[in-house]
Amino acid sequence: MNPDHREAFVRAVEAMHADYNEPIRMLRRPFKSPGYHTTIRSAEFVHPIRETLDYALALLDGEFAAYRQRSWDILANIVSLQDQDPASPTFGIWPWFYEEPIERMAPPDWNWADFCGKRLLFAAIRHGSAFPSDLSEAVRRAVLNSCEAIRRRNVGPEYTNIAIMGALVTLVAGEHYAVPGFAEYGLKRLERFYEYTRERGTFNEYNSPTYSLVAIEELSGLAAYAQNPSARRWTEELLDMAWRMVAVHFHPLLKQWSGPHGRAYDTLLTDAKLSFLQLACGGDVELAASERFVFEPPWFGLNISCPKPYRGWFRAYDGVREIRQLVNRGSDGSQDRWAVMHMEERFSLGTFTQNIMWNQCRNMLAYFGVGPEACAYARLRVLHDGYDFCSAVFRSEQREGHVLFGIQFATDGGGRHPALDPTQGKIAASDLRVRLEIGGITEGMEAYAEGAQAGLRGENLHLAVRTLAAAWDGRRGFEWELAQEDGRIHLDFVFYSGPAATIDLRTVTEAGAIFAFAISERAPVFDADVEEKDGFIRAHWRIPGRAPASLRIRMRPDEHHRLLLDPTSFI
Repeated sequence: MNPDHREAFVRAVEAMHADYNEPIRMLRRPFKSPGYHTTIRSAEFVHPIRETLDYALALLDGEFAAYRQRSWDILANIVSLQDQDPASPTFGIWPWFYEEPIERMAPPDWNWADFCGKRLLFAAIRHGSAFPSDLSEAVRRAVLNSCEAIRRRNVGPEYTNIAIMGALVTLVAGEHYAVPGFAEYGLKRLERFYEYTRERGTFNEYNSPTYSLVAIEELSGLAAYAQNPSARRWTEELLDMAWRMVAVHFHPLLKQWSGPHGRAYDTLLTDAKLSFLQLACGGDVELAASERFVFEPPWFGLNISCPKPYRGWFRAYDGVREIRQLVNRGSDGSQDRWAVMHMEERFSLGTFTQNIMWNQCRNMLAYFGVGPEACAYARLRVLHDGYDFCSAVFRSEQREGHVLFGIQFATDGGGRHPALDPTQGKIAASDLRVRLEIGGITEGMEAYAEGAQAGLRGENLHLAVRTLAAAWDGRRGFEWELAQEDGRIHLDFVFYSGPAATIDLRTVTEAGAIFAFAISERAPVFDADVEEKDGFIRAHWRIPGRAPASLRIRMRPDEHHRLLLDPTSFI
């Protein structure tokens, strides 16, 4: 390990010591959650399983002799928290937190068989020869339980990170513990993922700053530990594809990962992600300032490395770049989903042609700079009582820095989560709004909301959104609102705000809107025609100097697949 990276690794491990709870033999951390799986809502602190495993593995990887017994105590404790009853529906998995047994979760997270099993497997491969015999056997049993849970669940190749991670755990554990059934299963699972991804040309969780790096970690784990030659060849090709996707979306001047993002938890890149990219570029590229370089313990031992041909895209801006990538083929007559990214020196803008407005999706995302080391973002959201609403459906057509987009509503969608929180078409709400959220550094730019238009104005950069047509249950004539909260600018288009009411999307006759968005050096021109006919809104935007954009959306909420049935969004 590079001496600087070793120093950062040691700092990271030392920072964990203060959180260790000796009686419970786990780390104590501030509670946070995405709002699903766990039923815990108001706890101040919890003891997380996965992060505690990271700590134990880091103690072993760092060869901290004074903490060897602590690491063994943690591993033994974590193993004991696994469901080890083969007859149980949650056999082989763990809860998220010590405070919440599996049976209290809603629902349990089967991914924990993969996440926790992998960490135990790495501990066994790297350090198992030094384990006490009883711990060695307990870890072996827990890892194989995880393998069985993974095999029973049998996730398909469309779930990128879990498809890879499950292949890693079962294949490598099968080889390490000489269990041919698991090794064969893992190999077939990896082959299925390889063929699926090669055919599509990208991961299903497209361009995700979170899950692309997770996928690279898992593939690097396969490259480090899998013995099967076919597995190693497939892994090398998948790593090359993953790194190319990351590199081509990276804006080296803004130091941001251009959208759109299939799944994300942060919008501005964290120090840890920038450090990961810097580590992978082997010192060729400096992305994280030295005092902000972070080495996360799970990276240890994986030889994470970006192919040299792609490192230049992290190093320097090389001119205007545009990508149009097929993400998903439509089924049952629905449209294909494409991702579009346009990058210029001062900004990047990315969109999906269609997607749900889940809080992990960045369906329309711009990054822009207002000066040296000053970067901001603009992210589109649809909020139901302040939280992203999965039943809102986004449609768009992008022309470089211009996007014509629509918002529709699905009667068969989710609330906070697309699958775990079905609405059955009915919600209780006191507020429903479209928000263009602007965060980061916007000094020198003026935010405004003036009737049908809102945005930011600067000396050399303009960002604006304009309503072209909108309706909500017979209502017309909406205006944008401007607010600032927690250092962010909110440009809000409000469908409904008032007393708590039950909104039945199955009976609402009109609910939708079409907007035009632009980011450019000059004030944008919104020269557009709009028509409402036969239950549709149609808009045609003549964009100066570029091909026009046209879009058609259904006015009435409907099942998700019907919202996308039109053979083309061009008029």
